[in-house]
Amino acid sequence: MHRPNSGDEGTGPRDSIDEFDAIEAMGAQFVAAARARLPEGPLPPVGEVWIGDDAAVVASGVDAHVLLATDLVVQDVHFDLRLCSLEDVGYKAMTVTVSDLAAMGARPDRALASIVAPPDIDLQKLASGLAAASETCDCVIVGGDLSGGPVVVVSVAVYGALGVEPAVGPLLRSGAMPGDRLFATGPLGGSAAGLRLLREGLSDRPGDTKSMLSGIQLPERSRPPGGPAGGYDRLVLSHRRPRARLDEGEVARLAGATAAIDVSDGLSADVGHLARSSGVGISLDTVPVIDGATEEEALHGGEDYELVVATPDPGRLTDAYRSARLRPPLPIGWCTGTSGEIVLRGEPLPPGGWIHRF
Repeated sequence: MHRPNSGDEGTGPRDSIDEFDAIEAMGAQFVAAARARLPEGPLPPVGEVWIGDDAAVVASGVDAHVLLATDLVVQDVHFDLRLCSLEDVGYKAMTVTVSDLAAMGARPDRALASIVAPPDIDLQKLASGLAAASETCDCVIVGGDLSGGPVVVVSVAVYGALGVEPAVGPLLRSGAMPGDRLFATGPLGGSAAGLRLLREGLSDRPGDTKSMLSGIQLPERSRPPGGPAGGYDRLVLSHRRPRARLDEGEVARLAGATAAIDVSDGLSADVGHLARSSGVGISLDTVPVIDGATEEEALHGGEDYELVVATPDPGRLTDAYRSARLRPPLPIGWCTGTSGEIVLRGEPLPPGGWIHRF
């Protein structure tokens, strides 16, 4: 598997299980425990979405639903403090959680941020990054928790809702149908390419990391061949400070999209998640690669946080993005009736992306 983050590659113990098997097993325990609170009817209740999608959808009052999402970033797994600043870590922790709501076509409202950190960590810098991202995402941080520990961990939980036309339900991973056209909201591979360039810069100047913590300028020979400095900086920024595609998700929901997912584990992995949830196959005819990245990075790198959107009406989606003054969505393929089959340009797509193992 290809790792989209800053940690060292590892396969885990020989008898380890992957995160999705672990989630399924734990989820069964949670549902069984919920039966004591909800003794009658189906679980989840009709209209609710529990474990298995980008965010949970839960009932709140009459004819109202709210969305709940949580995520975390862990030092030396999701980020490397030799390659980014503490402000970047806080910013990323907020953004990756909000991105789950973007994939549902929802908007964040309030958030809790919890931090684990060793004694020598400047907590104000972490808070500064969290605050900057909360402002960008229009989401207010109202509390959280703080604990000491051996490495930095930042966990964010977000509460949100369907802001415009809530009667149009959330986008789910499970709604795609054979014949739906697949789009990406932007080119991919930027985060993985940015990480690669940062690592190359670090190896060029061993021990000299302060300049990389304060800016995004690295040695000239680490820049993409033939690419402008601005392109290099954009790749590095893609890794350090990704953007949640909130407008794109909401517009897709209102334009009749059937399913969506954010690209966090890598395009190859995330289209697989969407295919399994929807019971469809995926035929990719192109991979949108950002300037300076490789197709391998775009397919398997992850942490881009662009959205993959399925729709039965490509023209309506494209027109809606144009009307909202968003970048036009990029067609990448189709949903097919061959459940579970993932192909690229007619050939089986080898497994890729990142899966945690336990």
